[in-house]
Amino acid sequence: MWPQLGTVCSTNMLVCRRSLLAAALFKRRRGAAQANHVRHLSRCKALVYANHGDPSHVIQLENVDLPPVGPKDVLVKIMAAPINPSDINMIQGTYAILPDLPAVGGNEGVAQVVEVGGKVTSLQIGDWVIPRDSGLGTWRTAAVLDEDYLISVPGDIPLLAAATLGVNPCTAFRMLADFEDLEPGDSVIQNAANSGVGQAVIQIAAARGINTINVLRDRPEFTQLSDRLKALGASHVIKEDALRRPEMKELFKTCPKPKLALNAVGGKSATELLRHLQVGGSMVTYGGMSKQPVTVPVSALIFKDVKVCGFWVTQWKRQHSHGAFRVMLDELCALLRQGKLSAPACTEVALDDYRRALDAAVQPFTSAKQILTT
Repeated sequence: MWPQLGTVCSTNMLVCRRSLLAAALFKRRRGAAQANHVRHLSRCKALVYANHGDPSHVIQLENVDLPPVGPKDVLVKIMAAPINPSDINMIQGTYAILPDLPAVGGNEGVAQVVEVGGKVTSLQIGDWVIPRDSGLGTWRTAAVLDEDYLISVPGDIPLLAAATLGVNPCTAFRMLADFEDLEPGDSVIQNAANSGVGQAVIQIAAARGINTINVLRDRPEFTQLSDRLKALGASHVIKEDALRRPEMKELFKTCPKPKLALNAVGGKSATELLRHLQVGGSMVTYGGMSKQPVTVPVSALIFKDVKVCGFWVTQWKRQHSHGAFRVMLDELCALLRQGKLSAPACTEVALDDYRRALDAAVQPFTSAKQILTT
């Protein structure tokens, strides 16, 4: 599937109906205007790489031809697309799945439908959409895609939340739901707590009454970052070296030992998470930022009966139905509307200024996700 390159009415129902009708007409006209503006384009701007390597060296901004809109295709205008670690790994050639080259970078983002083919049934002009799977190449201004490659999201959620909805919040949601039967009052421990997944874990867990113990590498701005994570709902924020100190015993006097550990780092950090799991608990690895293997002590397997698992949201999407993905997105969008979930800290960068965004995305101790906007 790799592409080639309510108004509240308190007095008068008539006024309400007229207002809703006017809003609907405005949205339709605006969508039509956008369609008329974009459908005549034969080309778009795109960030393309013809070889694997350092993104700052191999990515180039190019004008790319747009194919005709087929019967089951839609023409979309890309509004915002993040730079995720998996995007960088894909360009470097180290990710588990790689597109044919040349390819357009980016696996996530939000777009608006501006033209539909004659046999399209699930989407209409004006809809906001996100990719159903990896590999669509979202770092561009427009694209022609099969409708089955996309899934709609509400147009009333924040733009940056929509742009970052399909990967990190979905990863957090599934890991909290699929590996342990977590109840209010239970605990989860995670490293890389300031990552996009980590911030989503904090918020989704808080909404369910689940404690989170959030581990960060030490850094100059640790206090400010800790305060920000606590504002999101983090129960505890600790430095990585605290995992090996007696103070953890004090923490567990007020917070139960975790049933679930979420590992995005590997190496010693993962081993320390395992040490604090409850008997019979699970550690789920979804990343390996340290590039070090996960070492599991024999005693943890024999005497604590811990389970060590992996999770990849791309695989989950491929193994589950469109309906299952829709149910998860609906729950996440409900949290967004309730103010219980928000986009990670983001920095918006124009597509033309992509080199600055790529450089920022690979810096150590990065706390803000780079979002390419068009």
